[in-house]
Amino acid sequence: MSQYPFSGNTIINQSFPDTRTALNAAIQALASNSSGDADPSVAGTTVANQLWYETDTDTLKIRNEANNGWVTVLTLDTGVTATATELNYNDVTTLGLSEASKVVTADANGVVTLDNGFSEEYAAVTSTGNAVSLNLQTASNFSHTLTEDTTVSFTNPAANEKVSAATLRVIQDSTPRAITWTNVVWASATAPTLSQGSGNVDVFVFYTVNNGGTYYGFTAGQALA
Repeated sequence: MSQYPFSGNTIINQSFPDTRTALNAAIQALASNSSGDADPSVAGTTVANQLWYETDTDTLKIRNEANNGWVTVLTLDTGVTATATELNYNDVTTLGLSEASKVVTADANGVVTLDNGFSEEYAAVTSTGNAVSLNLQTASNFSHTLTEDTTVSFTNPAANEKVSAATLRVIQDSTPRAITWTNVVWASATAPTLSQGSGNVDVFVFYTVNNGGTYYGFTAGQALA
C-alpha cells in the first residue's frame, strides 16, 4: 500500500537522501496503483488519468480527465478460489458441448425449458460376488443381465430433499435368478417376482428424496420379451 502527492509532477530541490526517498515513494505508488483505503484526492494530490486501487473495496479506479472525480474500472472478487477446471465449467467448448444454438433456457424462477428432446446416459452393469451397484452419478438408466442371484444397491444419490431417479432393465438368465433389493420400498411392502422365462425383460423405476435412505420402487412392465 503506497501513495504519493503527484500533483505538480515535480520533486522539489532537496538533499540527495530526501530526493532518493521521494523517488522511491513515487515509484512504489506507481507500482501499486496508489493503493490504499484513503482517497488520494482528499489531500489534493492527484493528476488526471491516475490509477487508484481502493483496498477496502478491492476496486480499481482511474482519475477522470478533469481531475475532479474517479471512474471505476473494475472490482475484484478476492474470495474466488476456483481451480482452472472449475472455471472451465462455463466454457461449453472445453466441456465438449455445442454452442450452435440456445436450446436450453431458464427463467427468473430457475425453471429450465428445453426446445427439443434430450438423451440420457445408459449403463449396462454386471454383478460381482452376487451384488451389483447402480451409481446414480454416472447414469440414470441401467440394464443388468442376470447370471446369478443378485443384490441390487444404489450409490451417490442426490442430497437430502433433492431427487434421484433411475430405471433398471433386468434380463432373466436361462436359469431363473432372483434379486434382493437394498433400501427399496414396494407397493404393499411386497417386492415383485421376476419373470422366469429365459431372456424375459422386466423394467423397474426408482426414486429417492432422502439421500438414498429409502428408494421407492415401481414395476413398469414384466415379461416384455
